[in-house]
Amino acid sequence: MDEVPVRYLDTHLIDEDCNLHHGDFLLHEDGSWSLSNGDEDVKFNLNGSDRLITRSLQNWHTHLAMILNRGTGEDLPLQRWLEDIIFPTEKKLTSELVELGTKASCAELIATGTTFACDMYYFPKQMAAGLIESGIRGIAGGTITDFPTTSYPEGANQAINDLDNLLKEGTGNSRVEYAVAPHAIYTCGKESLIKASELSRKHNSYLLTHASETRNEVANCKKENGYYPIEYLDSIGFLESNKSVLAHCGWLKKNEMRILATHNSKAVHCPTSNMKLGIGGTMSYPAMIEAGVDVRLGTDGSASNNSIDLRQEAKLASMIQRHDHWDASLLNPEKLWKLSTQDSNDWVAWNIDDIRMRPHGFEKRRLLANLVYSNADCLDVWVNGVELRHGGMTMSLNVEEISNDLEIAVKDYYEDIN
Repeated sequence: MDEVPVRYLDTHLIDEDCNLHHGDFLLHEDGSWSLSNGDEDVKFNLNGSDRLITRSLQNWHTHLAMILNRGTGEDLPLQRWLEDIIFPTEKKLTSELVELGTKASCAELIATGTTFACDMYYFPKQMAAGLIESGIRGIAGGTITDFPTTSYPEGANQAINDLDNLLKEGTGNSRVEYAVAPHAIYTCGKESLIKASELSRKHNSYLLTHASETRNEVANCKKENGYYPIEYLDSIGFLESNKSVLAHCGWLKKNEMRILATHNSKAVHCPTSNMKLGIGGTMSYPAMIEAGVDVRLGTDGSASNNSIDLRQEAKLASMIQRHDHWDASLLNPEKLWKLSTQDSNDWVAWNIDDIRMRPHGFEKRRLLANLVYSNADCLDVWVNGVELRHGGMTMSLNVEEISNDLEIAVKDYYEDIN
């Protein structure tokens, strides 16, 4: 059966090269677009006069279920935040809480124009279920640590065996895939890191981890292993899958950047989380690009960000790079939007009548800058030809029910903890 597109009438569209178009457009199920002649068979005819259509945002580092921890431990430094708030609550984590938290965060992603999340947390089967139900695309990375968790009480070997089985089975959905996610070099020993990398190569899956997030992590790695973190991972063959995704990368030497580029690794810039936790450093975007690294944007989890709005993260990424490098030309609106939407095959329609999008300027040339630096309401979201959100209302999830369930769950989750 031939696919049937959607037609937006009298609308504006920004393409992958950040060119602005005006007219009647067809959005096809395969992710392409074309001008409409007006006589095509379509699913819907939609008035687009108040809309700006763009590619959707892509969030490359999340802990979706940590929405359960949003708004807790404010103003605490990283180590106290982890030891006093996060670790105690996660001892009570269940598969049901992870699925609920994942769906709640997916609702936030949809409401803010994001259709892809690279997630890393416990209970990967429930993570995948939440992603699938929401209708967005995602990677469900099962976290591996040497210490026991409620997801894997026997530690790393149990996690690796379970992930091996999950990767064999698959998610049963073309939009969502499993991945291997050893937490970090300071929570996984050499053996666990090597096994995780081998498992990733065995199944050709993504390999997710945190790397060089803090100075202490870097100093300890050098002291214990004789290498800096990326050098160490390279020395044990961790990066050989060529499908690694490393979050943060805030404290890298230039030779480490070149190592990442050699292995086609993705490095994820998460400035809000880095700044909120006061760790004193964020990724150097110009140096990473000069080295040929594939840089992406991520929000981290709601616990360390308070938001998973990738558009907000994009603005801060631009601001911190300009500030740190004394260069107001870095990550201009076009480069920033391409970075935020890279590889997207989906569509979002934003409200150009939103006061934050005014003034539109001559020939509406200010629309992109207004969108990336000021924001706008997300009206419609399309994934694979399916409308997940229309007119500012999410349709793929029952947001009110999820919100109520989240409030009830958090009361029990945090009982006797804070």
